[in-house]
Amino acid sequence: MNNLKKIGLSALAGSLVATSAFAGSMSVSGSASMNVEHTNGGAANSGKTFSMGNQLTFTGGGELDNGLNVSLSFVIDQGDDKTAPNSLGTAPFDSHSVSIGNDTFGTLVLHGEGGSSAQSALDTTAAGDLFDNFDGSGDLTVSTSATSDDMIYYTLPTIMDGVAISASYVPAGSRTNSATSYAVTYTGIEGLTLSAGKGDGNTPGATIEATTYKANYAYGPVTVGYSSNDYDHSTATSDQKTTSWKVSYTVSDELSLTYGSEKIDTTGKVEDGEYPSISASYTTGGMTISAARQTGDNIDGTATATKDRERWALSASFAF
Repeated sequence: MNNLKKIGLSALAGSLVATSAFAGSMSVSGSASMNVEHTNGGAANSGKTFSMGNQLTFTGGGELDNGLNVSLSFVIDQGDDKTAPNSLGTAPFDSHSVSIGNDTFGTLVLHGEGGSSAQSALDTTAAGDLFDNFDGSGDLTVSTSATSDDMIYYTLPTIMDGVAISASYVPAGSRTNSATSYAVTYTGIEGLTLSAGKGDGNTPGATIEATTYKANYAYGPVTVGYSSNDYDHSTATSDQKTTSWKVSYTVSDELSLTYGSEKIDTTGKVEDGEYPSISASYTTGGMTISAARQTGDNIDGTATATKDRERWALSASFAF
């Protein structure tokens, strides 16, 4: 009788191991950073501030018997989502998604929260969203198309070498309007990346269309980038155009230098917001040390001198 029990337990253990292997596995990756920055300029003087970045990303998945690949991603980032509903802005949970697909079918992703539409995935400016470093009450921000929650995102299988096509859809739900978006990226020429995306918004009572064009070319140690984001709103004073460019020079495998600039032109504003920046980064092992000096002029769309700002920042980031 005892031998039968041993045989039964061994068979059960074997089946559990087989089931676990079939289900795939989860892994954790993370990043951390230590930062110091100083912003000054008239009434906007905020002095020096210290901050830290901390993020853990859980990912896992596996291949099903029918050949489909399924994966799950879940990010823990304390206080990152400050616009989350139901007071979740200070919670540790951030973006999460489930994806399914293969080379023949393409890839379908359901973003529960924190994803980007096909268009908004491209709308990071060439210089890297410099305006975001000067956020404040009444300051200019770059507008995008649809909200990123409860979104279906589909990437088509490869149609021709160097061409990637994607589309996204957000159902109306409680927002009254649904929203669609699509994007095309071309990488068929060595060193060159061209992208274009268009998407509409789902703000109740408004007709919104956002269009993004981007170009990036790397030749030897020099990389040049340009972007243009057009945001058309049914309310004329909400129309906006953001242009940006950058030039990066790779001094060595460890050291790089970048100069970039952004301009935000909003209908109804007296002045364009302008954001020039110079930065440097040095990487060794899993650590990157970066320094930046930036200015923000007319950041509220007016010529008010007290809204002009200067900013410098130092950061040490670690990948593990």
